[in-house]
Amino acid sequence: MNQAIIESMLSTIAGITGKVEGAFNLRQDGKGVQRYSTENVKIIPKEDRPGIDILVRPGTKGESVHIPVILTETGLNDLVYNDFIIGEGADVTIIAGCGIHNDGHAKSEHDGIHTFKIGKNAHIRYVEKHYGEGEGTGERVLNPTTIVRMDEGSSCEMEMVQIAGVSSTIRKTDAELQKNAKLLITERLMTHDNQSAVSDVVIHLNGEGASAQVISRSVAKDSSEQVFHPIAQGNAPCHAHIQCDTILMDNAHVRSIPEIEANHSDAAIIHEAAIGRINNEQMLKLETLGLSEAEAEKIIIDAFLE
Repeated sequence: MNQAIIESMLSTIAGITGKVEGAFNLRQDGKGVQRYSTENVKIIPKEDRPGIDILVRPGTKGESVHIPVILTETGLNDLVYNDFIIGEGADVTIIAGCGIHNDGHAKSEHDGIHTFKIGKNAHIRYVEKHYGEGEGTGERVLNPTTIVRMDEGSSCEMEMVQIAGVSSTIRKTDAELQKNAKLLITERLMTHDNQSAVSDVVIHLNGEGASAQVISRSVAKDSSEQVFHPIAQGNAPCHAHIQCDTILMDNAHVRSIPEIEANHSDAAIIHEAAIGRINNEQMLKLETLGLSEAEAEKIIIDAFLE
C-alpha cells in the first residue's frame, strides 16, 4: 500500500503527522505492525486472541495513548479485543480510530471490542474516529463495541466521530457507573449515499451521585439511514441527560428512540430529540454574504457537527 495513503489516513483518524509521543500501537490489515510503551503505560499483546491490553499505572498524569487501526486489503474481516485497565487516580488521553481504504469489490470490515475498567478517581478522555475511502465498490464496514466499567469517583469523556465513507456501522456502548462516577458521551456522524448507521447506548447508573450525559449530533444525506437508541437506567439517586439532534436532507431516513428508566425515586433523567432540515434563514443569510448554496450548506453542517 502506498505509504502516502497510510500517512494520510493516520492523520485523519488519529491526528498523527509524525512520530507519536507516548504509548503507541498501530494495527494494519489484521496485524500489529508497530508498538511501544512508556514507563507508566504498557501495551501488551494478548496471547489467547487478537488484541492488546493497555495498562495505565495508578497516578499517571498527562500521558497519551494512540491505538489506530488501518485496513487496506479488500475482503479482510478484522476482529480485535482491546482491554484498557486504568489505575486509580490516573488521568490520560486515549486516541483510537479506524480507517478503511478499499479499492476492491469485496467487503472490508473491522470489528473492535473495547473494554474499559476505570479505577477509583481516575479520568480518561477517549477519542474514536471512523473513516472510509477508496475507489472500489466493496463495502467499508465498522462495528465497534465499547464496554465501560467505572469505579467510584471516576470520570470519562468519550468522543465518537464518523467522518465519511463508512458503508455501514453498528455501534454498541454499555456503561456501568458506581458512586459519583461521571460519563460524557459525544457522538457526531455523517451518512450519505446508501449508508446506514445504528447506535445503541445503554448506561446503568448504579451508584449514588452518578451522572451521565449523551449528546448525539448527526447529518443524514441522500438515501442514507440512521437509528439512534440510547437508554439511561437510573438505579440510585443519580442524574442523566440524553440529547439527540439530526439534520435531515434529501431522501434520508432517521429514527431517534431515546429511552429512560428510573428504578429509584431520586433518579432524575431527561431526554430530548429533534430532527429537522437546515434552517432556511441561516442559508439565506449566508447566501446574501456571497456564498453559493453548496458553500452555505457546508458551513452550517460543519458548525453543527463541531
